[in-house]
Amino acid sequence: MPELLERLEAVERRLQEIVLQMGDPAVIGDQARFQRLAKAHADLEPVVETYRRYRKILSSAEETRALLGSGADDDMRELAEAELQDLAVKREKMEEELKLLLLPRDPVDEKNIILEVRAGAGGDEAALFAAELVRMYSRFAESQGWKVEMLSSSQTGVGGVKEAIFSIEGRGAYSRLKFESGVHRVQRVPVTESSGRIHTSTVTVAVLPEAEEVEVQVDPKDLRIDVFRSTGPGGQSVNTTDSAVRITHLPTGMVVSCQDEKSQHKNRAKAMKVLRARLLDLARAEKEAEISQARRQQVGTGDRSERIRTYNFPQGRVTDHRIGLTLHSLQRILEGELEELIGQLAGHDRAERLKALI
Repeated sequence: MPELLERLEAVERRLQEIVLQMGDPAVIGDQARFQRLAKAHADLEPVVETYRRYRKILSSAEETRALLGSGADDDMRELAEAELQDLAVKREKMEEELKLLLLPRDPVDEKNIILEVRAGAGGDEAALFAAELVRMYSRFAESQGWKVEMLSSSQTGVGGVKEAIFSIEGRGAYSRLKFESGVHRVQRVPVTESSGRIHTSTVTVAVLPEAEEVEVQVDPKDLRIDVFRSTGPGGQSVNTTDSAVRITHLPTGMVVSCQDEKSQHKNRAKAMKVLRARLLDLARAEKEAEISQARRQQVGTGDRSERIRTYNFPQGRVTDHRIGLTLHSLQRILEGELEELIGQLAGHDRAERLKALI
C-alpha cells in the first residue's frame, strides 16, 4: 500500500489547505470560490476520515505487537494474538474501502440525463421494441422517484416508436444509467409472423448527461432555426400553427427537432436542452478518445454502434455481452426492474478501475 498511503497523505494535506482557505475572509466574500471549496471539502472529508481511522488501526496493531514482545504471560499473549487477528481483518476491510474512495469520480455522475431511444434494423418490430424500452426506462426512473419528461417523440401507426427523446431528472441518474448506451438486440416471434420464425431487431440507446448553459456555450450565430407545422403518425396534422422547431448546429451538423408542445417557445427550449446535451457528450467523447487506456477500462465504450445486450423472448433471458451476464428474468427487467443488471455493471466497472488504481 505504499503508493496508496502517499496519495492518502496528499489528500489529507489538500483538505487541510481547503479548511484554511475557507476561513480566509477574502474567500468567504467570494461566494463562487467558497462554494467550489465547500464542494471539494465535502468530497475529500470522507476519504480523510476513513484514512485517520485506518491509521488508528495500524497504531493499535503496533502497540499490540509490542505487548507480545514484552514477555507477556500466556493469557495476555492469547488475548493479544486474538486482537491482532481482529485488527488484521479490520485493516483489510478498510484498505478496500480506501481504494474505492480514491477511485476518480466521474464529474457528471450526479447529473440528470437526456435518454434517446431509436428503432434500428427490423422495421415495425424494432419500433415496437423501442416503445418497450422507453416504458422500461420510464418505470425504472419512477421506481427511483425521478421525474420523467418526454422532449420529442416520433411514433408509428402500430404503437411503436421510431425515436423518443426524454429527460430523467434525479440525483445520480447518469451514474445509474450510463452503461445503457449502445445497441440493444431483441429476438422474438413477431405477432405478424405466421410461420413462428424468430426475428432479430435492434434498438439504439444513448444516455447523455444534461448540460447546463454555463457548461456548453452555444453561439446563436452557429444555429439555423426552422419552424414548421407539427404532424402526427402517418402524416396527420396535429397542429394548425408553425409551432414545431428544428435546430441545426452548423459547426457539427447536429439536427434536433421538437414538436410535442403546442408552443413554439417550449419546443425551442426542449430542442436546445437536447442539443446542449449532445454537444457535451461529443466533447467528452473526444476527450476520452485521447485517453485510450481509460476507455478500455470502462464497461464497453458506450459507442452507439456497440451491441451491448440481447433480449431473447423464447428463452425468457437477457444477456449483457460486455460482462457475460445472463439473467432469466426478461419480463421483470422489461417492467423496469433493472437493479440487478445495473448493480452488476457498476460492480464490474469498479473492479476494473480498482485494478488500474492498484
